[in-house]
Amino acid sequence: MSDSAVLSLAKDLISRESVTPEDAGCQQMMIEKLEALGFECETMVFEDTTNLWARRGTAKPVFCFAGHTDVVPTGPLEEWHTPPFEPTVIDGYLHGRGAADMKGSIAAFMVAVEQFVLQHQDHNGSIALLITSDEEGPFINGTTRVIDTLEARNEKIDYCIVGEPSSTREVGDIVKNGRRGSLTGDLTINGVQGHVAYPHLVDNPIHKAAPALAELSQKIWDKGNEFFPPTSFQISNIHAGTGASNIVPGALQAQFNFRYSTECTADELVARTHNILDAQGLDYKLDWTYNGVPFITGEGSLIEAVKEAVREIAKFETELSTSGGTSDGRFIAPTGAQLVELGPINATIHKVNECVKVADLEKLVDMYRITMEKLLTNG
Repeated sequence: MSDSAVLSLAKDLISRESVTPEDAGCQQMMIEKLEALGFECETMVFEDTTNLWARRGTAKPVFCFAGHTDVVPTGPLEEWHTPPFEPTVIDGYLHGRGAADMKGSIAAFMVAVEQFVLQHQDHNGSIALLITSDEEGPFINGTTRVIDTLEARNEKIDYCIVGEPSSTREVGDIVKNGRRGSLTGDLTINGVQGHVAYPHLVDNPIHKAAPALAELSQKIWDKGNEFFPPTSFQISNIHAGTGASNIVPGALQAQFNFRYSTECTADELVARTHNILDAQGLDYKLDWTYNGVPFITGEGSLIEAVKEAVREIAKFETELSTSGGTSDGRFIAPTGAQLVELGPINATIHKVNECVKVADLEKLVDMYRITMEKLLTNG
């Protein structure tokens, strides 16, 4: 029995070793298929990152599928049941790096688009794909640069489905309609190094840091809202000391992260953090990394269409959620696009033996196609 269209395409993509920021020919293969369907394809290379903007049609609304061809490193090869870049089906599951995150989704995008275009040659609006090879890495030359280019020429996306693995138990059970913002702080607290036996000659940065870090970790930053849980502060790394038990260190380094709701802004969090540190009288340096602002898509045409598609295929009601980490949706939604994330089950992403249920890819094809039908046809 031959492979289905989506399984065949997913295997082709997985077999290409596109570890961030490599694309390994994935996008060129996609371009050949998309041009045959009438898409205008534009390759945008920024530094080490290859991006694709493909569009069929010139009218509005613009319906876009967004995703990435890059994958995370494999981890220990000896722990994989099968070689990570040799896609293998075992008991109905497709194994390989990127199967769930997110080459399976890209394959489903492509097949859904092909089915839709063949059935609706004169569809309303435009269909687009925005694909990058750097979502898993620094993400500075990927989707954000493409969006900057589109914005500069006033080319707007109206509806967007990001194929990130959003589901938890059954495909389609969770649809992400927003994400929290992410803000990282790299903090250095300075002291005076010296011998532990002479405390009057040292200034211990660990002792100095403890009250401030405790206050930051216990602070209620906001109470969240109907879409978001309360803002979270978490210390992710902390280091001080020389390794010797008789030396007071001269500095402490700590890294922390805010996952914040729309009840706060990054500037407010920065200011409140500095107020806490300043009140402790610390000698410190604090560098900030702005990873993404929070975004939300409320009830509207896209969510209604996606809910109906999931209901038709999966026979249950999906749940809207803003949980989890960040995604490239944070670069697209602020332009005014209605945006959701809908993709496979996320249980094995970034793990050894990453896999996706083949039947779930088939369901995603149908969900994606039906969503397009509801937004780009008169039927």
